[in-house]
Amino acid sequence: MRTAVLAALAATLMGCAGAGATERTIRTEKATLRVTTVAGGLEHPWGMAFLPGGGMLVTERPGRLRLVSAAGAVSEPVAGVPRVDARGQGGLLDVALDPDFGRNRLVYLSFSEPGEGGNSTAVARGALNEDGRSLRDVRVIFSQKPKVQSRLHFGSRLVFDRAGNLFVTLGERSEPQFRTRAQDLDSHFGKVVRIRPDGSVPKDNPFVGKAGALPEIWSYGHRNMQGAALNPATGALWTSEHGPRGGDEINVPQPGRNYGWPVVSYGVNYDGTPVGTGQQKAPGMEDPIYQWTPVIAASGMAFYTADAVPGWKGSLFNGGLVCRCVVRLELDGTRVTHEERLFGELGQRIRDVRQGPDGALYLLTDEDRGELLRVAPAGRG
Repeated sequence: MRTAVLAALAATLMGCAGAGATERTIRTEKATLRVTTVAGGLEHPWGMAFLPGGGMLVTERPGRLRLVSAAGAVSEPVAGVPRVDARGQGGLLDVALDPDFGRNRLVYLSFSEPGEGGNSTAVARGALNEDGRSLRDVRVIFSQKPKVQSRLHFGSRLVFDRAGNLFVTLGERSEPQFRTRAQDLDSHFGKVVRIRPDGSVPKDNPFVGKAGALPEIWSYGHRNMQGAALNPATGALWTSEHGPRGGDEINVPQPGRNYGWPVVSYGVNYDGTPVGTGQQKAPGMEDPIYQWTPVIAASGMAFYTADAVPGWKGSLFNGGLVCRCVVRLELDGTRVTHEERLFGELGQRIRDVRQGPDGALYLLTDEDRGELLRVAPAGRG
C-alpha cells in the first residue's frame, strides 16, 4: 500500500518533462541507442536512487532532494534534508536506499556537513514518509574527522555490501596541508570507510582494536573517489578516483590496504611538479587496476547486468566530467580488456551513471540546468 501511494504521487507531481522530452539517436559499438531526456532543470544533480514503486530520488548539490517520476515529473524539495555547506564542491551529494527499504523506508544521504572547525563529509539517514514529501527521524550516523576549512574533495559515494554494511568514499580535502593525512590512520581523509546502517563499526573491519587508528577505515591512501559500485559477480567494492593532472584510477579496495596517495601517482600536480616521490609505484602500496592519463574526471559508476543491450553485459560504466562522456570498460576479472567512449556528442558533464530496474542506463548531467537522461536501444521502450 505504501509503495502504491508513493507511485501514485510520483505520477502526478509538478513539472512533468515527459510530454516535451527530447530524444537523440546515437550509434555505438554494440547498439544503436536512443537517449531521452527524462527530466530537466535540475541544479547540479549529483546522485540518484531508484524507488521500488517507480521513479527515483535525485539529489541537487545546493541541498535539495527531489522525487522524480518515471515520466519525468519533478517534485518540490523533499523536507527534512540536513543543512549542507554548499560551497565549492560541497553540498548534498549521494543518496542510497536501505537494502530493506520496502520495510523500513530508510534513505541515506551523504553531504558536506558544516561544524566547528569547518566542514567534512557526513552521512545521515531518515525514513521517507509514505507521501514522499518528507524525511522523518533524520540523524547523522557518520561524520568525517576532522572538520577543516576546505571546499574541495568530499568523495561521498554510498554503496551497501551483501552483508548490509555501508561503504562511504571520502576525499582527502585537496589542500597541501590536508592531503598527506590520506596516509594517516587517525583521520578519515582519503579513506574508504565501512559502517553498519546505524553508524556502528563492523567487528571485522581491518583496524578495529589498532591503537591510533580509526575503526571505520577500510582502506586508505585515496585522493577523491566519486564513483563506487559493488561488483555483482564477486560482491567486491570497486571505486573510481580523481587524479590530479593525470592519473584517474579504478581500484578494488581491499581491507587494510594502502592505495598510495599522495606518495605515488600516475599523474602530476596541477602546476606540473611531481606528486610525492615522483614515482608511479612503491612497495606496500597498491597499484590501480586501470588509470586514465589524461583524466576523464571519473564520477559515478555502474556494472551492467541487464539484457536490453546484450553486448554491454558485464561492462563497467564510468561517468566523465572532463571528457564529457561515459566510458564503458569490458572486463576479464579485474583486467580491463577494452574501452569505449560514449555520448561525447551530448557535450555534457556526466556526474552519475546507474542501471535502472528497466534495464536502461540512466545518467545525470552536472550543469546549472542539469538533466536526467535515459539510454535504451533505439526502437524499444
